[in-house]
Amino acid sequence: MWGLYLDGGSGLLHTPTGSGKTLAAFGGPLIQALALDLSAGSIARRTEDTLENRTPPSSFPRRRESMDVKPSATTSLESGLRGNDGQGGAGAASSTSTKRRRVAPDASLKVLWITPLRALAADTLRALREPIDALGLDWQVGLRTGDASARDRRLARAGRLDVLVTTPESLSLLLSYPDTAAHFSGLQCVIVDEWHELLGNKRGVLLQLSLARLRAVAPALRTWGLSATLGNLEEARDVLLPHRPDAPLVAGVRPRPMTLHTLIPPPGTRFPWAGHLGLSQLPRVVDQLFKQRTSLLFTNTRAQAELWHQALSAVWPEPLDTLALHHGSLDSKLRAAAEAGLRDGSIRCVVATSSLDLGVDFPAVDQVLQVGSPKGAARMLQRAGRARHRPGESGEIVCVPSHALELVEYAAARRVVARGEIEARPPPRLSLDVLAQHCVTLALGGGFDRDALLAEVRGTHAFAGLDEVAWQAVLDFIVQGGRALEHYPDFRRVVRDDDGLYRVEDRRVAFRHRLSIGTITSDGSVSVKYLKGGGLGSVEESFIARLRPGDRFQFAGRSLVLVRLENMTAYVRRTAGNDGRVPKWAGGRMPLSSELAHEVQAVLADPDASPEMRAMRPLLGLQAELSSLPVPGRLLVETARRRDGRHLFLFPFAGRLVHEGLAALLALRWGRLRRNTFSLAFNDYGLALSPAGEDMLDELELQAMLTSDGLEDDLRESLNLGELARRQFREVARIAGLLPPSLPGRTPRSMRQLQASSGLLFDVLRQHDPGHLLLEQAEREVFSSQLEVRRLRESLDDLSGLAIDLRTPRSLTPLSFPLWAESLRGQLSTEDWSTRVARAAQQLEQRHGA
Repeated sequence: MWGLYLDGGSGLLHTPTGSGKTLAAFGGPLIQALALDLSAGSIARRTEDTLENRTPPSSFPRRRESMDVKPSATTSLESGLRGNDGQGGAGAASSTSTKRRRVAPDASLKVLWITPLRALAADTLRALREPIDALGLDWQVGLRTGDASARDRRLARAGRLDVLVTTPESLSLLLSYPDTAAHFSGLQCVIVDEWHELLGNKRGVLLQLSLARLRAVAPALRTWGLSATLGNLEEARDVLLPHRPDAPLVAGVRPRPMTLHTLIPPPGTRFPWAGHLGLSQLPRVVDQLFKQRTSLLFTNTRAQAELWHQALSAVWPEPLDTLALHHGSLDSKLRAAAEAGLRDGSIRCVVATSSLDLGVDFPAVDQVLQVGSPKGAARMLQRAGRARHRPGESGEIVCVPSHALELVEYAAARRVVARGEIEARPPPRLSLDVLAQHCVTLALGGGFDRDALLAEVRGTHAFAGLDEVAWQAVLDFIVQGGRALEHYPDFRRVVRDDDGLYRVEDRRVAFRHRLSIGTITSDGSVSVKYLKGGGLGSVEESFIARLRPGDRFQFAGRSLVLVRLENMTAYVRRTAGNDGRVPKWAGGRMPLSSELAHEVQAVLADPDASPEMRAMRPLLGLQAELSSLPVPGRLLVETARRRDGRHLFLFPFAGRLVHEGLAALLALRWGRLRRNTFSLAFNDYGLALSPAGEDMLDELELQAMLTSDGLEDDLRESLNLGELARRQFREVARIAGLLPPSLPGRTPRSMRQLQASSGLLFDVLRQHDPGHLLLEQAEREVFSSQLEVRRLRESLDDLSGLAIDLRTPRSLTPLSFPLWAESLRGQLSTEDWSTRVARAAQQLEQRHGA
């Protein structure tokens, strides 16, 4: 990496977590700075007497056999270390006690480090300062994120930092100021950390546009991406570096070994078939936690993290300050305290979500536990890498199943990881809402020329296919809001001046735009604060609206009482006890990746000798006895009659999102044959259709429905596409700037007000400007993201060639029971869903002796 950098190269580094990506990427700029300094003779004379016995810092690796470095790069690397005075690497280094020195008279931004998470930014800042201090470079390093200090924000804004750590949103904010181009003109290097986390979403699109702007003002800019777990490496490289299709893919050390253990309930223990959070495993989890000094316990949702933290608190044998909670809705101070406790070893266990997935360096973590299915090989590897985050150490993860079928997912994940099959993250294209936001940013940052910006934008992967019609629609939108809104002054944000440049002239527009920069939509959240001061984080408005003053709830690992709700802030006080509701957040259901779903089917068809599949033998035997095990080349279909009616179960093993679209599609096509009303249910393994009448499909009718012909038209008819597009429009409109943010000092708008505003705009545009770019964007995203039409089409093409294995078991089977339980969620009952599912499961287990 250092050699390629000194040769002026850009590329993508792909290496496992804990193998030294930070220093590999940052070493090039450091060595270049040392070489420049030595060649100028600025320190050789002052420190000559201290250099003879100096040894390089131990953090620099000595061995290069695992690096993929060009031979020509070796010469550059060696000369960069020696400088013009012929001194070796030892001469280029200095101890932390050496007097600080400056490489240049005045600070100018040299390295821009972009990270996807604010928590990761703070840790990165510490990691970058260590080699800077060890080498004696008097570089100014600062942070520009939402958590940055006023001093760092001022220095970043003034361009007085040598190294800046920031996020895609904060970089875009910096570009909105007219003097930014001068600060970035001398930029030498951009490093994009955890690139895989940005590649497949709109944050990555926003970053692509910002990088294109940086390359325009600093043509010699080097760009490096860092990634740990990614399946589509070449595509990831091309998205980051569209102007350099031959850029190197640098492979680091071999993936470190990963060991997967599962906490399997002992024989004879009642273990649910579906529908639980895994709390029945609490005693075994506590025993496992105290086998090591420090642990991370990962869950897949914030609600599950809150519940597990609450359960552990009730039985924790040590002081409660050794147990912590960490997720994205908590206040930054609470998250920082948990991170500090992991770093200094004062915390025994942190219950966390994906907020601690990424490369925050916690060498003290001895083990990682995963509650529930990881849902994907990449996520499992990412989380396993948090344990023993030190070079040369192997990763380990202890899996905690919440129900029986997750044992199969663990066995499948082990096989997928062993083969090195990591999920791809396809990058979005033509996200016009993001492009519109970026155009306003540049209009605010000094203005832009229409044709020059079009060429710049087309140089990105996301907008390489942007045509003139779409480009003009974006310009019309930022100038006047579109045809239907052109007479409303509030939607006129950008003007074209006499020189033909697009600029923002209204200070109010500038203020509102800077408040709304970014693609993370978070309206509808309510801040949670103590009456006497101090924030805890935020919960969704829909949750807090169901509470009345005096009601209890659990949040941030605390039992709280709601005192009052005022200006989108819930004021609370602490209370004793462990009762009260736990907040739920939207988007809490994580779908199984298609790769893992297909492997689950393969494991069920041919069980291996893994501990998980040995434990599953009784349940798989029951499935085979009642129906059949799914096998490649055949589609397992079950029909069952219960007191609540007839049910048809299909098991394509294509993932939850595909099954959701497939269920709606089959219901429509079934209804065309014979009119009926259907209830739908779906999970990662299959789907269920329950007709209100007694009608049931035969094998030939079902086979005829499994075709991709007319797919999109049928989906439009089968789903309430207008309502889905209306919901998606709210997010698109916010990113594009059509729904301005609440201004500081004023009462924030509630989710109901936001929905009303976006709904009104949606209806106006549908009626008066049906071809509006944001309407088309919303519908396109419904098809691509919510329904995954591409994968649905591929699945239908696969299913149409399969023989149907139609079975009529005498009762629900281990595979159909979770789907039937899912259908109960939509029913009205005075009992909660888990109680009804547990009772039904117990009845089936008693009947079959399972």
